[in-house]
Amino acid sequence: MSELKGACIIGQSGGPTSVINASAYGVIRAALDCPSITAVYGAAHGIKGVLDDKLYDMGQEDAGELKLLLNTPSSELGSCRYKIADPDKDDTDYKRILEIFKKYDVRYFFYNGGNDSMDTCNKISKYMQKVGYECRIMGVPKTIDNDLFGTDHCPGFASAAKYIATSCAEVYKDARVYDTGMVTVIEIMGRHAGWLAGAAALAGVVGCAPDLVYLPEVDFDMDQFLADVDRIYKEKGNCIAAVSEGIHYADGSFVSEAKTSATDGFGHAQLGGLAALLANMVKERTGAKVRGIELSLLQRCGAHVASRTDIDESFLAGKTAVETAVAGETDKMVGFECTRESGKYSCRTKLFDLSQVANFEKKVPLEWINKEGNGVTQAYIDYALPLIQGAAEAPTEQGLPRFARLRKVLAK
Repeated sequence: MSELKGACIIGQSGGPTSVINASAYGVIRAALDCPSITAVYGAAHGIKGVLDDKLYDMGQEDAGELKLLLNTPSSELGSCRYKIADPDKDDTDYKRILEIFKKYDVRYFFYNGGNDSMDTCNKISKYMQKVGYECRIMGVPKTIDNDLFGTDHCPGFASAAKYIATSCAEVYKDARVYDTGMVTVIEIMGRHAGWLAGAAALAGVVGCAPDLVYLPEVDFDMDQFLADVDRIYKEKGNCIAAVSEGIHYADGSFVSEAKTSATDGFGHAQLGGLAALLANMVKERTGAKVRGIELSLLQRCGAHVASRTDIDESFLAGKTAVETAVAGETDKMVGFECTRESGKYSCRTKLFDLSQVANFEKKVPLEWINKEGNGVTQAYIDYALPLIQGAAEAPTEQGLPRFARLRKVLAK
């Protein structure tokens, strides 16, 4: 493969994570250090920044500030939920993207996101091939939902899982303070895949497991749920239930009272209010003191408890995207291939075709959910536990986290 010289663009899309900037830093640092890449641009708010010709010159940033991206949550370049059309039906956006690529001599495009972002990446890649514009395009994965096809796990999931497990353990201790009992319902993110809700069970490793865990991979039975809570409360005097926001009845309808409140830019239901709904029903059934807790955005921005493994792997994903693209790869997403043998965890990168990844949701295997449908098995614990290892070594300022402060100089 002959050398391809030109500029690159890195964009971030979809819901942020506590380590998505670590992946962006992997791309930016590797690209700035690569002789084949003549300039490095960050797209403001993902693909919309390309369409709006709003690109940041990453070469103008201080190296120390860039490194702070490793421990800076959210999407520092800005994110979006913009769905580009099928190019065979409407190629307006694609013509504009090509125009911008030509203007800045962009020959490398890296898109950092989840399922829908990989779809965007795939569409742009196929269009550039169709019109004969040489540009190597790579997807850099992120999603706390952990539902991308092929890869063992997704950057961002481990840190969210660690936050959830830590929070559940802390709530477990707090819920047992008084000599009177309490039922606690903890609502966890996850529309169709229950990877995050399953992470609540990791608290059991330190003796603080929730009593019940419900994932959207199995149908939810309200009567059985209330019976289980009532039984456990009477037996123990306390009960903690962790529920995925996406749990649904047998007919497919979401249990959440907010199921029809809104959708995002891709038509996905925006869920919420489930913990309060279930808490009220439990109170009516049991008469117990009940608390409903919604972890909400804290799950994806809790960088203070990020997994060191997650940070390192997220950076590696971004770095690998650049290295493999420069070596001649395109139309791929960087993923992970891992082994967990005899208690030893190892991980290496692996490339997956964008066309396979786009718009495919990987769910928790049914054999990793107990037969009652209210908990996960040891197989899930063995899978997730290695991913949450290690602590973030984040710098502080006046006792608070010191996040990156980028200049965001617009490219001309």
